[in-house]
Amino acid sequence: MVLLAATPAAAQTREPILVPDISQHQIVLRQGFTGETLLLYGAVLDPRDSDADYDVVVVLKGPTEQVRLREKARFLGIWVNAASSDYRSVPSFYAMASSRPVNEIVDERTAAIYELGLNYLQLSPSGSIDPAEQSRFSQGLVDLRRRSGLYAQYDTGVEISQGVLYRAEIPIPSNVVAGRYVAETFAIIDGRVVTSATAEVQVVKEGFELGVEEAANDWSLFYGLFAVGLSVGMGWAAGRLFALV
Repeated sequence: MVLLAATPAAAQTREPILVPDISQHQIVLRQGFTGETLLLYGAVLDPRDSDADYDVVVVLKGPTEQVRLREKARFLGIWVNAASSDYRSVPSFYAMASSRPVNEIVDERTAAIYELGLNYLQLSPSGSIDPAEQSRFSQGLVDLRRRSGLYAQYDTGVEISQGVLYRAEIPIPSNVVAGRYVAETFAIIDGRVVTSATAEVQVVKEGFELGVEEAANDWSLFYGLFAVGLSVGMGWAAGRLFALV
């Protein structure tokens, strides 16, 4: 009897539950792959049966990688490599979609903790460098990835219906790398993340692309020589062709 009496009260203190899903859990990179669109959807289940007005933010990250970013400078009329900055752990892909602009949902501290938005990515620079210069390099790296389609932010990309269901479409460009991608969904109310959940997507290579990658890894010397020989041969053939025209 005590247990039965306590159960309704306990249910009132439970936090909401996120039930996320993805339209497909595997993307195959084949020859001619031109990109894909992932649908991330789900529901926010509130055991308290409250009329809370939730915001939802979805973040999709690709596998991390080490990056060396070089800055170009003009020297004696030509462009040369100048300063550089190394990063230990940079997401190869990052996309965020939210029901409203992030700065209207959470404060800067919360956005930084959960990496909600391109301005709050933790890029893990290595070595000692002036903070102002490091900020400039980081902004440049994010801008390069954004222009190549690998980083994106959709401030109104999440649709919420009936206060429970949500959906967001995330474009996947053709130049993504293979690996494990993690989709994190956050339910937020009054600037506080009340619950979160994750789902995974595997991006894999098949066919010709997989064969080329395996050859480059297993026979790196011969692969490099073949690539150089192929480039020289194609250059020679193109020169001969234009000479005959």
